[in-house]
Amino acid sequence: MVVYPTRDRRTERREATRAEILEAAWDLVREQGLAALSLRDVAARIGMRPPSLYWYFDSKNAVYDAMFSQGNRELLERMASIDWPSEPRALLREIARAFVEFSLADPARAQLLFQRTIPDFEPSAESYELAVQVLEEGRARLATAGLTDPAHFDLWTALVSGLAFQQLANEPGGDRWLGLVGEAADMFANHVFTKRSPRRKR
Repeated sequence: MVVYPTRDRRTERREATRAEILEAAWDLVREQGLAALSLRDVAARIGMRPPSLYWYFDSKNAVYDAMFSQGNRELLERMASIDWPSEPRALLREIARAFVEFSLADPARAQLLFQRTIPDFEPSAESYELAVQVLEEGRARLATAGLTDPAHFDLWTALVSGLAFQQLANEPGGDRWLGLVGEAADMFANHVFTKRSPRRKR
């Protein structure tokens, strides 16, 4: 006799509604800006009375937190899907391009994940742990290129995020700074690998 697991339909409906709310929230921040998000607008977008929305999210910051978590999961999935090259310089170029392209693909998501633009919003410990995983994945990738100095990682993140946000701020939809990704990665490689190599005695 086959025994089928009992479905928790109430939980399924709740999770489906939460997903619908998050989808509406993403649509709104892409249209109106991250800071302009309103729970009243979210409720109207999905045909729900505003008080009912609080059964799924108890505050606007709770919605931001779920979006923060979702965005970091998407970045982790993106990183896991890449066939990373083994040659160090090629690896650096690929890491940089992956991050910049991920950021440019969704400016509102990039702003939420990588900039502190929402007053009084702090991700929950559970959501922040996903951001830590993203950082640790980045450190691990640089370590495979032989780069384990924390200062090198700090310099790298400043360089790559700078390219992404210069593009978003000055030429959204363009490729001026995107086109500099390979050159910037090579410049970084020249700096760190030359600095690390012992100088020959004359």
